[in-house]
Amino acid sequence: MSKLAPNRICGRVGGLLTGLFCTGAASFWLASGAAAAAAPEFSPNSSVGWIALGGQFIRPPSGAGPITDDPAHPRVTNEDFRLTGKQPTFPIADLSNPILQPWAREELKKRNEAILSGKPAYTRPASCWPIGVPGFALYPVYPVYFIQAPKEVVMIWSEDHQVRHVYLDQKHSARPAPSWFGESVGHYEGDTLVVDTVGFNDKTWLDRVGHAHSDQFHLIERFRRTDPNTLQIDTTIEDPKTYTRVAGGQFVYKFQPKWDIGEYVCQDNAEFLQKFYEKSVAPPAPGK
Repeated sequence: MSKLAPNRICGRVGGLLTGLFCTGAASFWLASGAAAAAAPEFSPNSSVGWIALGGQFIRPPSGAGPITDDPAHPRVTNEDFRLTGKQPTFPIADLSNPILQPWAREELKKRNEAILSGKPAYTRPASCWPIGVPGFALYPVYPVYFIQAPKEVVMIWSEDHQVRHVYLDQKHSARPAPSWFGESVGHYEGDTLVVDTVGFNDKTWLDRVGHAHSDQFHLIERFRRTDPNTLQIDTTIEDPKTYTRVAGGQFVYKFQPKWDIGEYVCQDNAEFLQKFYEKSVAPPAPGK
């Protein structure tokens, strides 16, 4: 795989990265040259970004879709809390989705039962695990920046400063070593960036609901700017060990300007979050 030369990113990545992502956002820089000139411009400059909406997959118009929230247990998000004051809840997976292999259904069932019994179910990034993909683009609050160059697209999630590489116009390695983000190769099809990723380990989730995957996971993503304020990502999910059929899903970013990326230090805080959760949902003591 080719490596991105530092001078291909305007020479000052760390000092220039700005933008906004509230569940997945993006800022793209186009390098000079014929290859870059032909690429779609997803962002006009490095001071803008995108906010991902919803924090989870949208079902495709047709065909099998990914696991989403159980309609019987609608999720209360942090945004709902800000608007209504209702206590936020952890997502309960819809186990009626027919794409699940038995072991994957059982894992989600155990997670659901733990949440319904009153236990918290934090995602793996809460313990500083790499977030993986496509979850990389689904998490709120912090931006994801896309840096476009002739031979590579670099995605940087500002929380934890995690980095994903997409190598352009290349083939996959014969035997890619398993990794958190997999091996991503991509190409442009008109106004769309198409990314094909294989070579995953089995330690990440696809999203915040708890979608598992195996080392046979194969992901295709299509990034397209549908209007000046909307970036749409359509995904195809294939993993015969985990899912009975190929499934699709979609998520959307909304354009947001001006956000300076700052320092971020991740420290495993699952124990703190556990105590905070117990305190926040505990009934008041007598007389309080």
